[in-house]
Amino acid sequence: MIEVVSVTKKGQATIPKRLRDKYGIKDKVIVEESECGVFLKPLPPPSDERGSLKEFFKGKTARQLLDEARKEEFAEDKELERRARKIHV
Repeated sequence: MIEVVSVTKKGQATIPKRLRDKYGIKDKVIVEESECGVFLKPLPPPSDERGSLKEFFKGKTARQLLDEARKEEFAEDKELERRARKIHV
């Protein structure tokens, strides 16, 4: 089915409700240019991606990962300070 929509002077077009409902378009869409024209794709909400990387992080929470990274960085800073004092003594 082909539908014609108007485009405003600002480049805004209304996606027909039937298509928004069918494709789950809510707040945002991805605009993709191809040789055939312009395509709109629904942008999935971040909540749909939740957990998609958890196998890489061994089930740790973001807070745990952040705390670990900070501890490693703190240890590296301490080591650099120790080396700097050793050079200046």
